[in-house]
Amino acid sequence: MAGNVAEFTDANFEAEVIQSSVPVLVDFWAPWCGPCKMLAPAVEALAVQYAGKVKVGKLNTDDNENTAAKFGIRSIPTLLMFKNGEVVNQLVGALPKDKIAEQLDRVV
Repeated sequence: MAGNVAEFTDANFEAEVIQSSVPVLVDFWAPWCGPCKMLAPAVEALAVQYAGKVKVGKLNTDDNENTAAKFGIRSIPTLLMFKNGEVVNQLVGALPKDKIAEQLDRVV
């Protein structure tokens, strides 16, 4: 993971995402997923762009099946935006950085 991108897991999801005092962008991904790899640079750039305003992190769905199942992740990459512990937006697919930023601006 890049320096500004957190690694979320089944074990830390509650503390890092649900209880976060700032909005959180979670990238649900897997190492074998081509579109996930295409999306990674955009997620890393957004982590830098929104540093201090939005917590940005990734959750490997292969290693953290409980959290992925809890939020009904059926295809990856899926981006969920959380605010005050609730999902406020969902984006599916390898979207351009500016499209994701547009949605993040609505959450911040």
